[in-house]
Amino acid sequence: MVDDAARRLAWPLLRLLLVDVHARGTGRVRNRVTDPYSVSLGVDSRRSFIADLDDPALKPPGWNAAPMPAPLRAQADMAVYELHVRDFSINDPTVAPAHRGRYLTFTDTGSAGMRHLRALAEAGLTDLHLLPVYDFASVPESGCATPQVPDAAPDSPAQQAAVMAKAERDCFNWGYDPFHFNAPEGSYASDAADGAARIREFRSMVAALHGIGLRVGMDVVYNHTYAAGQHEQSVLDRIVPGYYHRLDAAGRVERSTCCENTATEHAMMARLMVDSAELWVRQYGIDSFRFDLMGHQPRAAMEALQRRVDTAASHHVPLVGEGWNFGEVADGRRFVQASQLSLAGSGIGTFSDRGRDALRGGGPGDAGADKVARQGWLNGLVYAPNELADPALDRAALLRAADLVRVGLAGTLRDYVLETADGQARPLRDIDYNGQPAGYAAAAPGEVVNYLENHDNETLFDLNAFRLPRDTPAHDRARVQGLGMAVTSLLSQGVAYFHAGIDTLRSKSMDRNSFDSGDWFNRLDWSYRDNFFGTGLPPASGNRASWPWIAPRLTDASIRPAPSDIAFARDMLRDLLRIRASSTLFRLADAAEVSRRLRFANTGPAQNPLVIAGHLDGRGLPGAGFAEVLYLLNVSPHRRRCSTCPARVASTTSCIPCSGPQTRPTRVRASRPASIPPAAASPCRRAPPSYMSRSEDRHEPSMPCPHLPPLAGVPAGARAAVRRRGRSGTAGHGLLARQGADGHPGIPA
Repeated sequence: MVDDAARRLAWPLLRLLLVDVHARGTGRVRNRVTDPYSVSLGVDSRRSFIADLDDPALKPPGWNAAPMPAPLRAQADMAVYELHVRDFSINDPTVAPAHRGRYLTFTDTGSAGMRHLRALAEAGLTDLHLLPVYDFASVPESGCATPQVPDAAPDSPAQQAAVMAKAERDCFNWGYDPFHFNAPEGSYASDAADGAARIREFRSMVAALHGIGLRVGMDVVYNHTYAAGQHEQSVLDRIVPGYYHRLDAAGRVERSTCCENTATEHAMMARLMVDSAELWVRQYGIDSFRFDLMGHQPRAAMEALQRRVDTAASHHVPLVGEGWNFGEVADGRRFVQASQLSLAGSGIGTFSDRGRDALRGGGPGDAGADKVARQGWLNGLVYAPNELADPALDRAALLRAADLVRVGLAGTLRDYVLETADGQARPLRDIDYNGQPAGYAAAAPGEVVNYLENHDNETLFDLNAFRLPRDTPAHDRARVQGLGMAVTSLLSQGVAYFHAGIDTLRSKSMDRNSFDSGDWFNRLDWSYRDNFFGTGLPPASGNRASWPWIAPRLTDASIRPAPSDIAFARDMLRDLLRIRASSTLFRLADAAEVSRRLRFANTGPAQNPLVIAGHLDGRGLPGAGFAEVLYLLNVSPHRRRCSTCPARVASTTSCIPCSGPQTRPTRVRASRPASIPPAAASPCRRAPPSYMSRSEDRHEPSMPCPHLPPLAGVPAGARAAVRRRGRSGTAGHGLLARQGADGHPGIPA
């Protein structure tokens, strides 16, 4: 006997709208078109699925009572892992074959991938952000092709040729091609023809992720659509021509975002965006959003959206996005944008390129020789030049990069005052970053998202394959990756954001834009055996100009990490997340607290720019856990002496010269601020993690010396020392973190 709920879904529920419109350049047209508010669809999105989302038949078992993670204390508490649904499981043999690459893979809670996510959640990861999971147009939902990739040389063009021959019809795309904003994508469902399955399985995915303690975020793309005009995959323009898209003076659709730009400054397009976000929160339990090219949207529309989703959730829903300022809307030409420089005080977060570029070097548009030459603070600028480094760069370039790293550590806050390399005390808004203020966030560090890699551009491992000196050993490359994760995940005030696989040294074989590069170049390995570096030249489109520099690196076996290197990076991020979660000092909620509690030593013209010394004052801060935290980031391959650091930083070791082998590093000791009665300091005696043993006593080869002021007893890598006040008033202390180019992470005692 069929129950009532099943009977309601048994009759045909797929429909089209029939509308008569006048299209520019075409005249009167009768269109059969799907509903832009469709909540689900038939196969390949050709028909709208009519349904009541509150129907019990559209809910997986236990949906209404499924627990949800608690709201965050502040937006700065967010630690986000960005993941593509298909990447996550398509190559995972521990996932049921029918679930691989689909929503239901997240319900296989014993799979290797889910064990990885659970471990991150237990360590302190708060949010999993999914690359587009709304209905997009760039993947066939029926009959998609699977390329046969040959087993070829590490630098062969054969792999990319095979992948790209099927790219238009294969099963992979990032999905930044919106078709219907309110419907789940069909290619991730078990049956794309079943509109109900999309809804149930999407909800099952959310419930499974909530079940391991992760909040679920969506990457949303309201700034453009896949098509406009009378194209068969155009929806909005075939219902109200010329309204939903932004037009230039000649009436043509603007395409500065890559595709047909929407006009969210128009009331009904803004309403569609706001209604859509509310639907995902109310009906699917979405906890946060990441907005693609958010600077193309009005601040007013984003603030209206914030109010609606907060009301729908009955608590604050964090919003972050790309606040880049470009195109026809740049500099507020059409409206006040939701961009970096226009969102101060809104509470909406934007991705920061300040610390990112200082650490990585160069910029996302680099190509050819610039991929190698434009080193950053993290990968050798001046102090470890590679074969194409500009010999004219000197100490001044390194000083500037170090100041911009401090800008990121201070939350990119416009009013935070920093002593810069010229000896002047300046608010961060007065420090130049490519003609813009380096500091732009106002009320809270949660208005800034700190990151070193995301789905766009090369992974950090691949970028370092370009920029680190060629003879850098594979394990040291893993340490450099760890140092970058420490700066962004632990020590930079604001939201911490990671691309999936940064903790497994993920490589895309040096592809700079893998949006359509198929499963081959986007692989993840949750067995931690391989990172897929050297698996063929990346696709010619966007990479060909760099092939002469890519090819010799892909064939260099010394760059490719061993499983132990991957395990090192994996455990590093988990330790860093635990430390971040352990104290609100790493997650300060407002700008005034950052200005009050964070101080930098080793600044000004006499500094050694290879070491950044930060001090966090935890006195009186709820959740701080420590009276103070002193952290030291030493990017040099050598131990350094710091004449401008506090006396308590000094260790018993002597100055290590710029040449010669490095001896075993010593531990940094902690002490209380001068206003607190001192207590005896001693080295941390906690046993180090197992992955520290491999290189604890290894000697490093000599590296070029830039003749910078030495630093006292600070081993290469990142360290932070802490002193905790116990309930009885006695003091304890331990090594909080130590990692990087020649150090390892520690765990709090």
